[in-house]
Amino acid sequence: MPAFAFANAGVTLGDVTWTAVVAPVPLGIALGLFLGKQIGVFSFAYAAVRLGLCRLPEGVGWIHIYGVALLAGIGFTMSLFIGTLAFTDPAQAVGVRIGVLGGSILSAIAGYLMLRASLKPAA
Repeated sequence: MPAFAFANAGVTLGDVTWTAVVAPVPLGIALGLFLGKQIGVFSFAYAAVRLGLCRLPEGVGWIHIYGVALLAGIGFTMSLFIGTLAFTDPAQAVGVRIGVLGGSILSAIAGYLMLRASLKPAA
């Protein structure tokens, strides 16, 4: 499924400029995926544990929960769908795709690095 979604995203990376990446629409979408998802997932997990609705599994710490919360920003397929519904102007379609791709890649890299660092055995 991810390969299909990526192939149909329609972003030609050769034409992407720095100006296009930091424009308001792609930057807002990328930050929403990267920051918004991690804040939301981590906050609700923390609140659920603090309220006694659940508890962390044995061997799982808050650093692991945060790593998973970072990975929640990989919302490629649904984010593209929502972005096309929210921005109907064809001129903004490329910005939506760049923002979704950027936010998803940033979330994937940060989540991987966080979980990789948290799972290293103590020397």
